[in-house]
Amino acid sequence: MRILVIEDDPTVGRFIKRGLEEHRWSVDLVAGGDEGEQLARSGGYDLIILDMRLPGKPGIRVLNDLRAGGFERPVLVLTAQDAIDAKVETLRAGADDYVTKPFAFEELLARVEALSRRPRVLASPALKVSDLELHLDTREVRRKGTPIELTPKEYTVLEYLMRHAGRVMSRTLITEYAWGYHFDPGTNIVDVVINHLRKKIDATYSTKLIHTIRGVGYVIRANGAAAKV
Repeated sequence: MRILVIEDDPTVGRFIKRGLEEHRWSVDLVAGGDEGEQLARSGGYDLIILDMRLPGKPGIRVLNDLRAGGFERPVLVLTAQDAIDAKVETLRAGADDYVTKPFAFEELLARVEALSRRPRVLASPALKVSDLELHLDTREVRRKGTPIELTPKEYTVLEYLMRHAGRVMSRTLITEYAWGYHFDPGTNIVDVVINHLRKKIDATYSTKLIHTIRGVGYVIRANGAAAKV
């Protein structure tokens, strides 16, 4: 199960991320409400852990807008407010559960596990960027309906980029996701795989989806020709 943690306190955020990863969950961490909402909509996450006090866009607005936009995956709210009215407000806004700060990690883990056992019939079976589709259940990749054959690593790298569509992902992050934390970050294996993906996905199409951001990494998006080098 993939989890997105939206928490602006770096200490709390890293504490949650590390604890969940130790229990073999896949976890991404962001600090801002706007960025978190964008990732929640496009990242293919199975569960969102959402703090109510966020810079920029408060958590309650993020929750309201996600639900209004049709987001149906479970949302676990973190709140420092112990008042009944605050808890009722979050539940009525669409939260599936809440944990009051400060909390013991064992309680958070138990609530995450409970939400993970819920039926996943609402989960989206595919990721889409423009006319490119990646089907998570069958691992099929198609562009304009045409099947594209990928190796396991090519699929993994493409999936990672599509889960973070529009967001520049560094070579280090891609390497850690696809090959693990102990893989040599100095290798050019990411560039090699990206080159193969471009040949298979972009070579025969006028609209290029995979773009290089010089000195940073790669991003997949339909409109980004100016960033390509």
